[in-house]
Amino acid sequence: MKHDDAVVLKEIQKNTHMGMTAIDTLLDKIGNDDFSLQLSKQSLRYSEIHNMALDKILENEGEVYRGNQITEMMLKGSIHMNTAFNISREHLAEMLIQGSNRGITSMWKVLKHNQLAAKESVELAKELVDFEEKNIERLKEFL
Repeated sequence: MKHDDAVVLKEIQKNTHMGMTAIDTLLDKIGNDDFSLQLSKQSLRYSEIHNMALDKILENEGEVYRGNQITEMMLKGSIHMNTAFNISREHLAEMLIQGSNRGITSMWKVLKHNQLAAKESVELAKELVDFEEKNIERLKEFL
């Protein structure tokens, strides 16, 4: 596997893992309603994209992304701190929009710095970016 492909696919895995972790952490704080259904659908799609990247890595005998426990604890801790006094839909939607924006930015940076990545890897990365952009639009309804 080319280095550029490995970097792009690992970034896809990282972004989707962070998205799933954030949503799972937030779902514990909200009830069953339209908002939680929307978040569950997003988490499912993150999982699908994550698995597509994983399949491409394994096909090419590349190294799989391994989440860092410290980073994951920091993400969860940040979510818990930011929701300690405010668990309104508006606040949670805003937090998720900010996370999606960070994910989009990191994907574009990785794509820009790894221009030798194969078409399949780039297309999957762009699929994730497109999904994130659609998430932002859907989440705006909850602001």
